Amino acid sequence: MREPGEEDAGVLVGGDAYGGVKLAPVRTRRPLRSAKARRRNVLIAGFLSTCVLVTTGVVWATPRQIGTVDAGVTAPSSRGAENILLVGVDKRDDLTRQQQNRLKLGREAGQRTDTMMVIHLSEDHRKVTVVSLPRDTWATIPGKGNHKINSAYQFGGPKLARQTVESVTGLQINRYIEVNILGFIDVVDSLGGVTVCTPVPINDQRIALDLPAGTHKLDGVQALGYARTRATARSDLDRIDRQQQVISALLSRALSAGTLANPGTLASFVNSTLSTVKVDPDDGLIGLATQLRDVSLEDVKFAEVPLADVDFETPTGESAVLWDKGAARDMFARIDADRDLAAPTPSADATPSAKPSPIPPESVSLRIKNGTLINGLGARTKEALVAYGFKVPGQPGNTRQHDYEKTVVRHGKGQEDAARVVADAIPGSELREVDINGIELILGSDQPKVRQKGSKSMPTAKPSVTPSTKTAMQNICKK
Repeated sequence: MREPGEEDAGVLVGGDAYGGVKLAPVRTRRPLRSAKARRRNVLIAGFLSTCVLVTTGVVWATPRQIGTVDAGVTAPSSRGAENILLVGVDKRDDLTRQQQNRLKLGREAGQRTDTMMVIHLSEDHRKVTVVSLPRDTWATIPGKGNHKINSAYQFGGPKLARQTVESVTGLQINRYIEVNILGFIDVVDSLGGVTVCTPVPINDQRIALDLPAGTHKLDGVQALGYARTRATARSDLDRIDRQQQVISALLSRALSAGTLANPGTLASFVNSTLSTVKVDPDDGLIGLATQLRDVSLEDVKFAEVPLADVDFETPTGESAVLWDKGAARDMFARIDADRDLAAPTPSADATPSAKPSPIPPESVSLRIKNGTLINGLGARTKEALVAYGFKVPGQPGNTRQHDYEKTVVRHGKGQEDAARVVADAIPGSELREVDINGIELILGSDQPKVRQKGSKSMPTAKPSVTPSTKTAMQNICKK
């Protein structure tokens, strides 16, 4: 979902790619905790800035390297659940022409956000849930109207970015962490590279990235390209998956014995990250690292916002994504209540409704779009729906992307009852409220079959109330 001529930025972490980062001398301090406790502190302190994985002793030895920023957060209590907004900022002003050419970044000045993640710490500070917010999310930015969510930082800096995320998620942000994504290169190189595995080949000539399907060990420049390319079928959504995979690989690498037991490697890693991190409040990573000792890779879970439309055309002609409002609301409510996203919730929709719908199919009009590459699917479905009694004016169209797996009945506000009649006629379809007029049927590769009119009605399928999650351990490539 890249706009014409858009220069894509990278992902996640660090400072300027070639900023001449130097190793700061580490002052000798009296050990304050056991080696086991220091290793545990490494995980969370680093995870919160995506790769600042350091022992408590090292963090305390270099606190002045961490910058501060005013995002207007509501400061967290000393204990209890917390929500952290992690923002990756693409800052290119300090790069030379040679560096820009090597990184294939273009020469655009200024700053913009390219990655936004909400990180939830459980009340006992033993579990971490990370939700990636697609940069192309169509959202209401306070005081600015509807725009892509990554525009919030451009309009009003950290404060407006935080306000926007609070508005769309319903969560109160307690900490804000901002990193310059170009320093990601130094971070990866300080660890000797990272291992990633791609299920499909990636060939993005724009950034000179050519990877066959399989497992690869990447240096910093290659890893940045891997994490920021959109040259796969699901574009920005695939990129989120790759970003989460890279984070997991960095966590695993930083926590390995080869890093923790090697003072030179650890010092290089610390100094290539801390100098590029900005936090609010200014106790940031330091105070938090001391509280989180028992978290493992299995305790770090990644999730994605449920989406209703990955092919939404905005009023300005841009390509964006729309959230599944009901499913997203449920997910963030779970997070706010400090509940495990993977735990199933009983649904009242598990049994068929005793009442037949009062709306006859003959009074329902809908549009059809084929979300697959299956020829003739739209025409066959229209024929069956018309035979059922629905009004289907015009010829079925096609979505811009062709990777829909599930058939979806999308409807605008106030159209739920009529849309449910359509969903009842198509077993297995999902019902979603989105910002459109009328009712629209998106056909998926499940190749829906329209039931015979008069056959017994089955319960309508709803969006899953159990979001899929993946742990950092599951994200690591299998050897």
